[in-house]
Amino acid sequence: MNCLVKVFQKVGMEELLLDVPFVCKSWYEATLNPKCWQNLIFLENFFAFRDRVRKEYQKEVSITTFIKSMVNRSSRCANTLMLPHCCTEEALEYVAKYCPALRDFGLHGYLSHNNARLIPKMIKNWKNLDVLRLRRAHYIKEIVQEICVHCNNFYQLMLPQSSVWDDLAYTIVSCLPKIKHLFLKGGTIERRNLVMILQRCKELVKLDARDCFLFDESDVLGTGTLIEII
Repeated sequence: MNCLVKVFQKVGMEELLLDVPFVCKSWYEATLNPKCWQNLIFLENFFAFRDRVRKEYQKEVSITTFIKSMVNRSSRCANTLMLPHCCTEEALEYVAKYCPALRDFGLHGYLSHNNARLIPKMIKNWKNLDVLRLRRAHYIKEIVQEICVHCNNFYQLMLPQSSVWDDLAYTIVSCLPKIKHLFLKGGTIERRNLVMILQRCKELVKLDARDCFLFDESDVLGTGTLIEII
Protein backbone atom coordinates (compact mmCIF):
# COMPACT_ATOMS: atom_id res chain seq x y z
CA MET A 1 0.00 0.00 0.00
CA ASN A 2 1.16 3.52 -0.81
CA CYS A 3 2.75 5.17 2.25
CA LEU A 4 0.63 8.28 1.75
CA VAL A 5 -2.52 6.20 1.82
CA LYS A 6 -1.44 4.64 5.13
CA VAL A 7 -0.95 8.11 6.60
CA PHE A 8 -4.20 9.51 5.23
CA GLN A 9 -6.16 6.60 6.71
CA LYS A 10 -5.59 8.29 10.06
CA VAL A 11 -6.68 11.76 8.92
CA GLY A 12 -10.13 13.10 9.73
CA MET A 13 -12.82 13.59 7.12
CA GLU A 14 -12.64 17.39 7.13
CA GLU A 15 -8.90 17.53 6.50
CA LEU A 16 -9.05 14.67 4.00
CA LEU A 17 -11.67 16.47 1.98
CA LEU A 18 -10.73 20.14 2.35
CA ASP A 19 -7.01 20.32 3.09
CA VAL A 20 -4.96 17.32 1.98
CA PRO A 21 -6.04 17.21 -1.72
CA PHE A 22 -4.89 20.79 -2.28
CA VAL A 23 -1.28 20.30 -1.16
CA CYS A 24 -0.01 18.64 -4.36
CA LYS A 25 -1.01 16.25 -7.12
CA SER A 26 0.40 13.12 -5.45
CA TRP A 27 -1.50 13.88 -2.24
CA TYR A 28 -4.68 14.46 -4.20
CA GLU A 29 -4.30 11.16 -6.04
CA ALA A 30 -3.68 9.33 -2.76
CA THR A 31 -6.97 10.65 -1.34
CA LEU A 32 -8.82 8.92 -4.18
CA ASN A 33 -7.87 5.52 -2.74
CA PRO A 34 -10.95 3.97 -1.03
CA LYS A 35 -8.78 2.86 1.88
CA CYS A 36 -8.50 6.52 2.91
CA TRP A 37 -12.25 6.51 3.45
CA GLN A 38 -12.68 3.42 5.58
CA ASN A 39 -13.46 5.52 8.66
CA LEU A 40 -16.35 7.81 7.79
CA ILE A 41 -16.75 9.92 10.92
CA PHE A 42 -18.92 12.91 10.13
CA LEU A 43 -18.34 15.91 12.35
CA GLU A 44 -20.81 16.44 15.18
CA ASN A 45 -21.13 20.08 14.12
CA PHE A 46 -22.18 18.93 10.67
CA PHE A 47 -23.69 22.15 9.38
CA ALA A 48 -20.50 24.15 9.98
CA PHE A 49 -18.58 21.43 8.15
CA ARG A 50 -21.04 21.48 5.24
CA ASP A 51 -20.78 25.28 5.04
CA ARG A 52 -17.02 25.00 4.65
CA VAL A 53 -17.45 22.39 1.90
CA ARG A 54 -19.93 24.67 0.14
CA LYS A 55 -17.53 27.60 0.32
CA GLU A 56 -14.53 25.58 -0.89
CA TYR A 57 -16.26 23.93 -3.82
CA GLN A 58 -18.74 26.72 -4.61
CA LYS A 59 -21.53 24.18 -4.79
CA GLU A 60 -24.79 23.68 -2.91
CA VAL A 61 -25.06 20.14 -1.58
CA SER A 62 -27.93 18.53 0.31
CA ILE A 63 -27.28 16.48 3.44
CA THR A 64 -28.31 13.28 1.66
CA THR A 65 -26.14 13.94 -1.38
CA PHE A 66 -23.15 14.76 0.79
CA ILE A 67 -23.46 11.57 2.85
CA LYS A 68 -23.84 9.50 -0.32
CA SER A 69 -20.75 11.08 -1.86
CA MET A 70 -18.62 10.23 1.19
CA VAL A 71 -19.91 6.65 1.22
CA ASN A 72 -19.14 6.32 -2.49
CA ARG A 73 -15.52 7.30 -1.84
CA SER A 74 -15.15 4.23 0.35
CA SER A 75 -16.22 1.87 -2.48
CA ARG A 76 -18.13 -0.39 -0.04
CA CYS A 77 -15.05 -0.70 2.21
CA ALA A 78 -16.11 1.55 5.12
CA ASN A 79 -15.38 -0.04 8.51
CA THR A 80 -16.53 2.82 10.72
CA LEU A 81 -19.50 5.11 10.15
CA MET A 82 -20.58 7.90 12.49
CA LEU A 83 -23.48 9.81 10.96
CA PRO A 84 -24.82 13.28 11.79
CA HIS A 85 -28.13 13.34 13.66
CA CYS A 86 -29.70 15.25 10.75
CA CYS A 87 -29.26 12.40 8.26
CA THR A 88 -32.34 11.56 6.22
CA GLU A 89 -34.28 8.36 5.65
CA GLU A 90 -32.81 8.15 2.16
CA ALA A 91 -29.27 8.50 3.53
CA LEU A 92 -29.85 5.75 6.10
CA GLU A 93 -31.16 3.37 3.46
CA TYR A 94 -28.15 4.17 1.27
CA VAL A 95 -25.53 3.44 3.93
CA ALA A 96 -27.30 0.21 4.82
CA LYS A 97 -26.90 -0.93 1.23
CA TYR A 98 -23.45 0.42 0.36
CA CYS A 99 -21.52 -0.09 3.61
CA PRO A 100 -21.60 -3.90 3.92
CA ALA A 101 -18.22 -4.11 5.68
CA LEU A 102 -19.19 -1.96 8.69
CA ARG A 103 -17.80 -2.95 12.07
CA ASP A 104 -18.62 0.22 14.00
CA PHE A 105 -21.83 2.23 13.48
CA GLY A 106 -23.13 5.23 15.38
CA LEU A 107 -25.01 8.50 15.31
CA HIS A 108 -24.28 11.94 16.70
CA GLY A 109 -27.32 13.16 18.61
CA TYR A 110 -30.85 11.84 18.32
CA LEU A 111 -32.69 10.44 15.33
CA SER A 112 -36.33 11.22 14.76
CA HIS A 113 -38.74 8.45 15.70
CA ASN A 114 -39.59 7.93 12.04
CA ASN A 115 -35.96 7.54 10.95
CA ALA A 116 -35.04 5.43 13.98
CA ARG A 117 -37.48 2.74 12.85
CA LEU A 118 -35.09 1.98 9.97
CA ILE A 119 -32.15 0.98 12.17
CA PRO A 120 -33.40 -2.53 13.08
CA LYS A 121 -33.93 -3.26 9.38
CA MET A 122 -30.39 -2.10 8.56
CA ILE A 123 -28.60 -4.44 10.97
CA LYS A 124 -29.02 -7.53 8.78
CA ASN A 125 -26.73 -5.94 6.19
CA TRP A 126 -23.84 -5.64 8.66
CA LYS A 127 -22.72 -9.16 9.49
CA ASN A 128 -19.34 -7.89 10.79
CA LEU A 129 -20.78 -5.29 13.17
CA ASP A 130 -18.85 -5.19 16.46
CA VAL A 131 -19.86 -1.84 17.96
CA LEU A 132 -23.08 0.20 18.03
CA ARG A 133 -23.33 3.78 19.35
CA LEU A 134 -26.80 5.30 19.78
CA ARG A 135 -27.89 8.12 22.06
CA ARG A 136 -31.38 8.02 23.54
CA ALA A 137 -32.60 6.03 20.56
CA HIS A 138 -35.96 4.49 19.77
CA TYR A 139 -36.38 0.81 18.92
CA ILE A 140 -33.34 -0.30 20.94
CA LYS A 141 -34.97 -3.58 21.91
CA GLU A 142 -35.62 -4.43 18.26
CA ILE A 143 -32.08 -3.40 17.31
CA VAL A 144 -30.56 -5.69 19.95
CA GLN A 145 -32.71 -8.58 18.74
CA GLU A 146 -31.47 -8.08 15.18
CA ILE A 147 -27.86 -7.93 16.38
CA CYS A 148 -28.37 -11.26 18.11
CA VAL A 149 -29.48 -12.85 14.83
CA HIS A 150 -27.03 -11.28 12.38
CA CYS A 151 -23.85 -10.09 14.18
CA ASN A 152 -21.91 -12.98 15.66
CA ASN A 153 -18.88 -10.94 16.78
CA PHE A 154 -20.71 -8.04 18.41
CA TYR A 155 -19.11 -6.98 21.71
CA GLN A 156 -19.76 -3.29 22.50
CA LEU A 157 -23.07 -1.46 23.00
CA MET A 158 -23.07 2.26 23.73
CA LEU A 159 -26.42 3.74 24.81
CA PRO A 160 -25.71 7.04 26.61
CA GLN A 161 -28.74 8.88 27.99
CA SER A 162 -31.01 5.92 27.23
CA SER A 163 -33.66 4.30 29.44
CA VAL A 164 -33.05 0.63 30.19
CA TRP A 165 -36.32 -0.65 31.62
CA ASP A 166 -37.19 -4.26 32.37
CA ASP A 167 -37.93 -5.39 28.81
CA LEU A 168 -34.71 -3.92 27.35
CA ALA A 169 -32.55 -5.22 30.20
CA TYR A 170 -33.97 -8.70 29.68
CA THR A 171 -33.39 -8.42 25.93
CA ILE A 172 -29.75 -7.46 26.49
CA VAL A 173 -29.02 -10.44 28.75
CA SER A 174 -30.95 -12.82 26.50
CA CYS A 175 -29.60 -11.64 23.14
CA LEU A 176 -26.13 -10.37 24.07
CA PRO A 177 -24.88 -12.67 26.86
CA LYS A 178 -21.30 -12.40 25.53
CA ILE A 179 -21.17 -8.62 25.36
CA LYS A 180 -17.89 -7.22 26.71
CA HIS A 181 -18.44 -3.45 26.91
CA LEU A 182 -21.67 -1.71 27.90
CA PHE A 183 -21.93 2.09 28.13
CA LEU A 184 -25.02 3.61 29.75
CA LYS A 185 -23.67 6.97 30.91
CA GLY A 186 -26.38 9.46 31.86
CA GLY A 187 -29.12 6.90 31.35
CA THR A 188 -31.88 5.46 33.49
CA ILE A 189 -31.68 1.93 34.89
CA GLU A 190 -32.98 0.37 38.08
CA ARG A 191 -30.64 -1.50 40.38
CA ARG A 192 -32.28 -4.91 39.83
CA ASN A 193 -31.82 -4.60 36.07
CA LEU A 194 -28.21 -3.54 36.36
CA VAL A 195 -27.48 -6.42 38.73
CA MET A 196 -29.17 -8.83 36.34
CA ILE A 197 -26.92 -7.63 33.51
CA LEU A 198 -23.82 -7.98 35.69
CA GLN A 199 -24.76 -11.49 36.73
CA ARG A 200 -25.90 -12.89 33.40
CA CYS A 201 -23.48 -11.25 30.95
CA LYS A 202 -20.57 -13.40 32.03
CA GLU A 203 -18.00 -11.91 29.63
CA LEU A 204 -18.71 -8.27 30.47
CA VAL A 205 -15.43 -6.54 31.38
CA LYS A 206 -16.33 -2.84 31.30
CA LEU A 207 -19.46 -0.97 32.34
CA ASP A 208 -19.89 2.80 32.15
CA ALA A 209 -22.77 3.72 34.44
CA ARG A 210 -21.69 7.25 35.34
CA ASP A 211 -24.46 9.75 36.09
CA CYS A 212 -27.17 7.12 35.75
CA PHE A 213 -30.50 7.49 37.52
CA LEU A 214 -32.38 5.07 39.84
CA PHE A 215 -29.42 3.24 41.33
CA ASP A 216 -26.49 3.93 43.62
CA GLU A 217 -23.00 2.98 42.47
CA SER A 218 -22.24 1.50 45.89
CA ASP A 219 -25.06 -1.01 45.35
CA VAL A 220 -23.31 -2.35 42.28
CA LEU A 221 -19.89 -2.41 43.91
CA GLY A 222 -21.46 -4.47 46.66
CA THR A 223 -22.27 -7.30 44.27
CA GLY A 224 -18.64 -8.41 44.27
CA THR A 225 -18.26 -8.15 40.51
CA LEU A 226 -14.78 -7.92 38.99
CA ILE A 227 -16.07 -5.85 36.09
CA GLU A 228 -14.41 -2.47 35.55
CA ILE A 229 -17.08 0.08 36.44
CA ILE A 230 -16.41 3.66 35.37
